[in-house]
Amino acid sequence: MSFILVAAIASMSDGIIAPGAKLELLGDGYSFTEGPATDKDGNVYFTDQPNDRIMKWSTDGKIVEWMKPCGRSNGMYFDAKGNLIACADDKNELWSISPDKKVTVLVKDFDAKLLNGPNDVWVHPNGDMYFTDPLYERPYWSREKKQQQTGQGVYLLRNGKVTSVDQDLTKSNGIIGTADGKTLYVADIGADKTYRYDIQKDATLANKTLFCNMGSDGMTLDSKGNLYLTGKGVNVFDKDGKQIEQIDVPQGWTANVTFAGKDRKLLFITAGTGVYGLKMAVKGL
Repeated sequence: MSFILVAAIASMSDGIIAPGAKLELLGDGYSFTEGPATDKDGNVYFTDQPNDRIMKWSTDGKIVEWMKPCGRSNGMYFDAKGNLIACADDKNELWSISPDKKVTVLVKDFDAKLLNGPNDVWVHPNGDMYFTDPLYERPYWSREKKQQQTGQGVYLLRNGKVTSVDQDLTKSNGIIGTADGKTLYVADIGADKTYRYDIQKDATLANKTLFCNMGSDGMTLDSKGNLYLTGKGVNVFDKDGKQIEQIDVPQGWTANVTFAGKDRKLLFITAGTGVYGLKMAVKGL
């Protein structure tokens, strides 16, 4: 699909958006786009969540349906082996989807109760997985409240075992970690805040710090350490938690964001019924 002009960007910052770049529509006609995950070649897999399918945007600009059904996948992230780790909302599970689309259920419950609904996931360079578990009740669920978790926090999957690493959150959502595996960011969308944690050698989290007074549905990082939060467009914060950019997106809700393309310089945005791109001067991780 060819790029379609959407809107010019009035930059607040110095140098993170490519000079003269404009927000462009990459594809539309979906019900609700979410979960963009970039593979090693720069292609992006994203979900059309209500339609229970995963779409693939290739670096040549083409979009195809990659997998349907897909467990009503929401947030996703690639592991080092090329497996697509997916928050499978249908049965509140965490999946690993191989390149040939073989599904392995990694997590199906915690403490003998169903998860609320894994929402977003990040894979540590060593293979550990951190995922958020907010409660957004779905009409296709058939369960009682006593069967689900009481908290809406963050979990860790390590060596096949699930542990809770922070339940002191109103409603967790977006999550991302740094390339060196030392820092984790988690959005508490229910409290409209985003926190930063130090990741310990044993994978536990320490030194929880308020990063900014803004929650987020999804998030990503660039090579300069800037954090990109979503909701009302894309809001960019520097390492110190100072907002340096606001990118308006012509949809009611901007769900998620990642860096795409062979050079990782295309900001790929999922928002409502469409997906968008913005050429950047900085690279993603």
